[in-house]
Amino acid sequence: MPEGPELHLASLYVNKMCEGLVFTGAVEKSEVNKNPEVPFCCDAYCIKAQSRGKEVRLTLTPIKTDDNSKRKVSKHQSQQPMDVVFRFGMSGFFRFTAVDDLPKHAHLRFYTNEAPRRVLSFEDTRRFGSWHPNGTWQKDRGPCVMFEYESFRENVLSHLTDKAFDKPICEVLLNQKYFNGIGNYLRSEILFRLQIPPFVKARTALEGLVLKDEDKTKVKKAITVVESTDKIGKKGVKAETPDLLSLCHTVPLEVVKLGDNGYAPAKGKYSVLQAWMQCYCVQGMNSLGDHNGRTVWFKGDPGPMVPKGAKSRKIMWKRQTDDQDYTNSKKAKKTSTDSTPKQKPAKKKENIKVKKEQATSKTQNASKGLKKGTKRATAPADKNKKPKTQGKRSLKVPPKAGTNRIKGQRVEKVIKTKRNPVTCRKSATKAKPQRKNSAARRRHTK
Repeated sequence: MPEGPELHLASLYVNKMCEGLVFTGAVEKSEVNKNPEVPFCCDAYCIKAQSRGKEVRLTLTPIKTDDNSKRKVSKHQSQQPMDVVFRFGMSGFFRFTAVDDLPKHAHLRFYTNEAPRRVLSFEDTRRFGSWHPNGTWQKDRGPCVMFEYESFRENVLSHLTDKAFDKPICEVLLNQKYFNGIGNYLRSEILFRLQIPPFVKARTALEGLVLKDEDKTKVKKAITVVESTDKIGKKGVKAETPDLLSLCHTVPLEVVKLGDNGYAPAKGKYSVLQAWMQCYCVQGMNSLGDHNGRTVWFKGDPGPMVPKGAKSRKIMWKRQTDDQDYTNSKKAKKTSTDSTPKQKPAKKKENIKVKKEQATSKTQNASKGLKKGTKRATAPADKNKKPKTQGKRSLKVPPKAGTNRIKGQRVEKVIKTKRNPVTCRKSATKAKPQRKNSAARRRHTK
């Protein structure tokens, strides 16, 4: 969202808040941000800002005093000024607060030399912004549309033969090589005021603005004067009709005149800027996505170079009030369906229990199978368990005559069966020496 006017307002904000203040110490960077460290450390320095198109430059200048001249300056102290160039991305801006009220997303911090200390921070929630220590204005960017109007106009008109101007005018207006400072909402407002379809070839929209060499001195005026006749037949009256390039200069300056109330991302208030807009996110306007996926707003015919399969994207700023109701309805839905998410994990637990029971039953069956396999050698022991279970069940039935004798006989049999494996073991142990004797006999025979 930050475009040329917003970055210029940011530079004015920094100069206003930092005027007469002395900063000290090292420039701190957050651990989360991937931008480079700013290798600047000084006991006393001042900050000044300047904007150019979609860039802001902070100049850190050391303050030389008599005390500094007398004492030796350490190696870590910066003695030369440093320029740090910022590009705001989608959500970058500067804030000046107390140290205790430091924002959460303050990724670069400059501390004042006072008590209590305050801090100038570069805040960027989405982290699309960037800064470059010892940086300069980006070479690929053209002159500023607001403060370098003469060179901006000449740069555009002298490169109309380039391939870049074969694209639709709405896409060329975002090319910072020629329109440094123009962004998404500014292009919609500029084209709407001239009733230029957004998907017309850029060269055709700018061909009539080619100036002769003798007319280049009149570029400062930025407005061409033509005679327009009224339909009723009145006398011709001189009227000022701005062209496309002059609006690229005057429309951003209108936003600057709105002041800090025009664009205040820290407060989240856009009412002043929204009231100024005539086309961007306004009801009754059409919207389409360009070839780069950016939404352009317009009225009437879009033009012949509309992308294939382009669909309207009607996202109104007025829905900010509706968004609050939408979030409240979401909360209401959550409260009404609080019981359902609790039941789901309960079902899962039941399923887990069933699975555990199945797994345990399988393991028990497997263990029983293993036990059965081990008990095959001791089959008589299983026979002994049967009468015990029969005896327990027979407690309900009156005992018959002669049952004790049968039990006694059975017990004797059990004892005998229990001794059988022992006897088998003894016989197995006795068989071994017999083999040794047979081997000895063979030796004697030999």
